[in-house]
Amino acid sequence: MSLVMDGMPAGRTLKQDISRDEFVKRGLMVVIGLYLLVALAAPLYVMLSKSFSTYRFDLGSFEFQVSDESGFNWTDPTSAAKLNAATGAFSGADLDTTSDGRLAATKLFAEFNFRSPVKYRIRGTSDDAAYLVGSTLQRDTSWQEYDSNTFRRVVLRPARDFGLSNFLTYFSTPALAQSIRNSVLMATISTVATVSIAFALAYALARSCMPWKGAVRGILTIPILVPSLLPGIALVYLFGNQGVFKDWLLGYSIYGPIGIVIGSIFFTLPHAFMIISTALSIADARHYEAAASLRASKWRTFWTVTVPGARYGVVSAAFVVFTLVITDFGLPKVIGGQYGMLAVDIYKQVIGQQNFEMGAVVSVILLFPAVLAFAVDRLMQRRQVALLSARAVPYAPKPNPRFDTACFAFCSLVALFVLGIIAMCQLAAVVKFWPYDLSLTAKNFAFDLMDGGGWDAYYNSIHLALLTAIFGSIVVFAGAYMVEKAQGFALGRGMFHFLAMMPMAVPGMVLGLAYIFFFNNPANPLNSIYGTMTILVVCTVTHFYTVAHLTALTALKQMDPEFESVSSSLKQPFYRLFFRVTVPVCLPAILSIAIYLFVNAMTTVSAVVFLYASDTKLASVAVLNMDDAGDIAPAAAMGMMIFYTNVIAKLIHAGVARGILIRTQAWR
Repeated sequence: MSLVMDGMPAGRTLKQDISRDEFVKRGLMVVIGLYLLVALAAPLYVMLSKSFSTYRFDLGSFEFQVSDESGFNWTDPTSAAKLNAATGAFSGADLDTTSDGRLAATKLFAEFNFRSPVKYRIRGTSDDAAYLVGSTLQRDTSWQEYDSNTFRRVVLRPARDFGLSNFLTYFSTPALAQSIRNSVLMATISTVATVSIAFALAYALARSCMPWKGAVRGILTIPILVPSLLPGIALVYLFGNQGVFKDWLLGYSIYGPIGIVIGSIFFTLPHAFMIISTALSIADARHYEAAASLRASKWRTFWTVTVPGARYGVVSAAFVVFTLVITDFGLPKVIGGQYGMLAVDIYKQVIGQQNFEMGAVVSVILLFPAVLAFAVDRLMQRRQVALLSARAVPYAPKPNPRFDTACFAFCSLVALFVLGIIAMCQLAAVVKFWPYDLSLTAKNFAFDLMDGGGWDAYYNSIHLALLTAIFGSIVVFAGAYMVEKAQGFALGRGMFHFLAMMPMAVPGMVLGLAYIFFFNNPANPLNSIYGTMTILVVCTVTHFYTVAHLTALTALKQMDPEFESVSSSLKQPFYRLFFRVTVPVCLPAILSIAIYLFVNAMTTVSAVVFLYASDTKLASVAVLNMDDAGDIAPAAAMGMMIFYTNVIAKLIHAGVARGILIRTQAWR
């Protein structure tokens, strides 16, 4: 803000001093913004550069000399390329490599013997020429001398170049390129089916007088409480080769597109339902009265009043579902069979083939549809206009026995589908040997006797969830407060909000792989947190930052800015207002953020599957590992433990929230 003072020369302005409170707010905003830069932007940048990095051994960059047995008379300098041409030690395929490629220098010398008194010299002809002596990296253009015993530990490293070779290789590999089409197809089919079902459910609950609405809403939220791998396991028990209803598929296999679509509908349905329910709940009864007075049919009213009023919610739900399906890793890993999907390709390239560059390429490709869906969704939300005026009359459905019965029947069918999946997982967790011995047992819960991390993995998940809920809530709410309540500093606030919205468009697999490239670099000062619980907490908070940030902003926007003005006029520091007024008023939102982060930390797989260490294995990853090892029943048991924990956490949250709100929210 600038002020023009009398008596000052023309064109000169006086800038208003920034108050101490504003200075502190901006400083805290910068600190949390730096966190987002380090935890999100920087790893993504490193991963992007990795996808364009190609590596090849340039044997012309190394020269050698060999002494005689006296160790004094040296041969003329000879390049590694000439030695390789003479000996044929390395083929052209050997020279095309990844970043971790290594060539043993001794293979260039057919007569090499590590007990020989012969000595060897090596030097690089350029600064890019690198070689290892044991674990020590050398980049010397001067001659370095080694005895035979030391020289056997010398390995050449590839030279790095930038280009599109990795992308050309990817798209020229039919199986890999097919994964793009498969992922888009599965995401499209799942989106159409899920949004249609979710709209029908939301419409039935909002426009009918059917009974048990609360129970139906509660059942529809169950899939949020389980990892996405669990419906895959349930579908195997229901429709797999030994499934209860395998004949229902008429000879088709559940392993592949059918299983992926059914499982995707299960775990994305709550997200679409909640978004569309919110859109349909904002309805003005006067519009329907006007349609009735004009004698419009119910079908015409539906298409001219209901659908236009909910169109932005439907579009938003569609993009959310599309993004969730195309970026999901757990479900296609369990039930996808040989049907390639992008997220699974990342896992195969990194874990299966140790090809991190190709994993980065797939990550960049996977990032495009997610970012595009997010951008279109944000654009549609900006175009949305207010549909509910101050004079609006709340819509109240009228009893219609026939319609209400149809709605109840449909909702019951969907609820049965959700409960059936969970019930099948529960059954799988407690039977001895499916389907031959259906007697009940608790041996499937003896996780310490199986691969996957044992009970320690479960305790680690609770530890991670608690840390994520506590520190994530603090960081997210503090950041949202600084953005919403700071004065001026429009550029900084805009950049912070952009960083806070970025995680929504970044798939978990992509973020996890980016963390490998960024934090696993010994040159990074933060390398010490790699392989610890800290990096898991940082990754999880960052991955789910956006929704929590928007929740906090929504709560803060409900508070009148006059609170800050009154506090400033009374010369009270902002932190006193923050702790005595803002936090108590926004406590419901803070508790919602905490339970949101807790539940997602318990269920997430994709964001942490690359980052856990031997002592930080997690329950959700244990489900994956046990399923890979063929221990499907124990995997189902661990998945149900995650479900039980989240249910208990939700009940505790409800009880604590109710008690706290009675004491602090009486004004409501």
